[in-house]
Amino acid sequence: MSATILDGRALSAEIRGELRTEVARFRERQGYPPGLVIVRVGGDAASGVYTKAILRLAGEIGVQARLEELPALTSGDELRALLLQLNGDQRTHGIIVQMPLPAHLSQQMVADTVAPAKDIDGISPGSAGNLFLGLPSFLPSTAAAVVEILDRQRIPLAGKRVVILGRSNVVGKPLALMLLQRNATVSVCHSRTRDLTALTRQADVLIAAVGRPRLVTAEMVRPGAVVIDVGINALPEGGIVGDVDFEAVREVAAAITPTPGGVGPLTNVMLLKQCVRAAWLASGLEEEAPDLSIPQF
Repeated sequence: MSATILDGRALSAEIRGELRTEVARFRERQGYPPGLVIVRVGGDAASGVYTKAILRLAGEIGVQARLEELPALTSGDELRALLLQLNGDQRTHGIIVQMPLPAHLSQQMVADTVAPAKDIDGISPGSAGNLFLGLPSFLPSTAAAVVEILDRQRIPLAGKRVVILGRSNVVGKPLALMLLQRNATVSVCHSRTRDLTALTRQADVLIAAVGRPRLVTAEMVRPGAVVIDVGINALPEGGIVGDVDFEAVREVAAAITPTPGGVGPLTNVMLLKQCVRAAWLASGLEEEAPDLSIPQF
């Protein structure tokens, strides 16, 4: 029997409805909407598409969002000055700096400068440290999207074996910490891991986030496992596929995310979800701020 398809588009629509309600409540209480600023320095076409998608989603749920677009030759001091200005703006609750930056600009400087209270994509050392310590934190949006799917589909994690393929700072590492907090037993695999298939076949939940098209084959998946595909890979002949051989693996797994239409649709939603929470926390009405998540189980 084919796997259950974990539909990220349907989950995204569900969460957007929740956020519209919460934004309306915030606006009624405060007299203005949550505010988001996207900072883009130069940038390629893909970055522009991503920015437009966030702005469109923000408008749909009622968040006041704007783009601060800087020329590619902007200096580090100029970028830092803008970020400090946004840190001090009471109507700006979330700040996103589009990556990659031009080569002469420091991503570390950006991470160090953005105020932790407005770091809705979880890039700052403070956010990463809080996550490591199990304290409330803003989270990298893609990692948060994976956990959101698992939570909303009520996939048990406590005591389960989770194998993550990929150790990036924005997906693999933070995701491992988030799943440990849910009492999963987590293994993180990477390019130096030996006998990868022996490890992946032990997984109750297998998460692929390495950026290699169709890396995960049916032989690598334990029958009945849940498979989450984070990868988005453009093929030379056209089309987009994930890190998982979807058609083959769906015949083995119990549940699987498609690409496109799985994790991707939730990534920007998680950014906006964290922006709304940041707005409540900044308002001084922390007791009214929803955690905007469903209970763990």
